[in-house]
Amino acid sequence: MAFYKDESLNELALDRNVAQFVSFAPASKGSLKQRFCRVAGYEPNYVFPTLENAIKVLLTTSVDGSVNIRSFLPDDPRSKEFVYGLTRVDTVLAEMRRLSASGLFLIVNETIDVGDGGVSGVVQSDVIEFAPDDTPRCVEKPGTASLPFTLGMDVLETVYGFRPQLQSVRGERIEFSIHPRPQGWMKTHTLIWEREVGVVGEATAKSSWPNRFSRHIGDKAFGLLIAHKLGLRVPRTTVISRRLAPFVFGSETRSGEVWVRTAPTEPQPGRFTTVKGWIDPFKLLAKEDPSGEFIASVLCQAAVPATYSGAAIAGGDNSVIIEGTEGEGDRFMLGLDLPQKLPDNVFEEVRSTFDKLHELLGPVRFEWVFDGLTTWVVQLHRGGTETITGVLVPGDAYKWTRIEAVLPLEDIRDLVLQVEDGAGLVIVGDIGLTSHIADVVRKAGHPARVERSIAA
Repeated sequence: MAFYKDESLNELALDRNVAQFVSFAPASKGSLKQRFCRVAGYEPNYVFPTLENAIKVLLTTSVDGSVNIRSFLPDDPRSKEFVYGLTRVDTVLAEMRRLSASGLFLIVNETIDVGDGGVSGVVQSDVIEFAPDDTPRCVEKPGTASLPFTLGMDVLETVYGFRPQLQSVRGERIEFSIHPRPQGWMKTHTLIWEREVGVVGEATAKSSWPNRFSRHIGDKAFGLLIAHKLGLRVPRTTVISRRLAPFVFGSETRSGEVWVRTAPTEPQPGRFTTVKGWIDPFKLLAKEDPSGEFIASVLCQAAVPATYSGAAIAGGDNSVIIEGTEGEGDRFMLGLDLPQKLPDNVFEEVRSTFDKLHELLGPVRFEWVFDGLTTWVVQLHRGGTETITGVLVPGDAYKWTRIEAVLPLEDIRDLVLQVEDGAGLVIVGDIGLTSHIADVVRKAGHPARVERSIAA
């Protein structure tokens, strides 16, 4: 049975926004006959007076002034030659005539820039998956963000400032892309590329990061946004991104101060700047990551009046490790101050926050601030550890390298990177098991333990 790809596209465009297109069938003596079209400002399936006029209008209305040509045969489900990114009318016409001479049907559609800061992906059942800088086929690659549909839609609405025109329908699979600038024949931010009905089976969200989207907006920004959308207390945060317009989420605090935090693409414990008070985010990016390789964004976060601050991690043997110190916790996280015994009410408040996050996400690690009444999440990462008292990473080693905990964090980071495969680490001195020192050691993956110094 014949299958006309442009017929399917025409049906999809009855109530969905699709990329602008005009389709053609081969006619006698190498000529072409228009079949379907969707072009902004024109009625559905408007018939253009000439082939040249159709292509000229399509190029003019395309956001980037560029079109592609897809070719197919009705009795073959596989697509034929695909010509990408044409910008001249005469070039488009020449390629169309060449392809139609072989009896091919053609769809000429506007070129959609998948590298414009938006995302592409798939909605199936109650799951939405997406990634930047790719087509909807990104879901077949590792690193795609995968979230429950409502949570994913809330995240995308916050980041882009509009709610994507997507629905979750049982038995339906939708390929889509969303864009900062309006696109397609309806000139909206959401494009639909393909719809499949009668899909059997249920999809399951993986809800893990780092992923390609968390790297896109910054790991800290993504974790905090997830915490906020799950109902946790997150300070009001403005994200100043390299590739996106600024966006805001979180709740107001009782402080008039701010923290400025760098948000690397992936966790880099204590490596980049965190400072209380406003500093120029663009100078900060230029100074610490001029190539744009490591830092995705800068966060301006409302300060929380801190009575206690610290961190919590999922440890080994199904344990929960909660540590902190009185007041602000930046020195504790850098390993400059040791953890203090927390009041019972503070410990229980933080444990309650941990339990809620664990129930929703599985094993997590997060930094917290207690304001005397409630716990605020100021960083969130997914994943657990095998840390228990005295052991950061379990395992045996053929030799052990000793590192003094009193060294600056960057020196410890450099020394850890020099450890050979199969060797282990002994951190000499008292450190918090949730501090950046411990994070740096765990990230390296070598067997590691903590040994109190003789002086201690």
